[in-house]
Amino acid sequence: MSAAVDLRVRLTPRAARPRVELLEDGSLAVRVSAPPVDGQANAALVKAVAKALRLAPSRVRIVRGEHSREKMLRVEGLEAGEIRARLRAPRGG
Repeated sequence: MSAAVDLRVRLTPRAARPRVELLEDGSLAVRVSAPPVDGQANAALVKAVAKALRLAPSRVRIVRGEHSREKMLRVEGLEAGEIRARLRAPRGG
């Protein structure tokens, strides 16, 4: 059975610069450039978190808060410690 971790997320749509930030309390602050229209911001959120964690987008899904800025994401295939490590690691260009 693969690991699954739920993460609290605060989403900011229409941001100037997309960004995924790990907060001190273990939650994420995610900024996406997409507007909150027709699920565009949610799709951008899933894509951004998957990219930051180096996972396929199919391994990240919204489990609560579809229509809210406060969301709960389920990340499959990583343990909590690995998620923290990947979010803190510098990303090469």
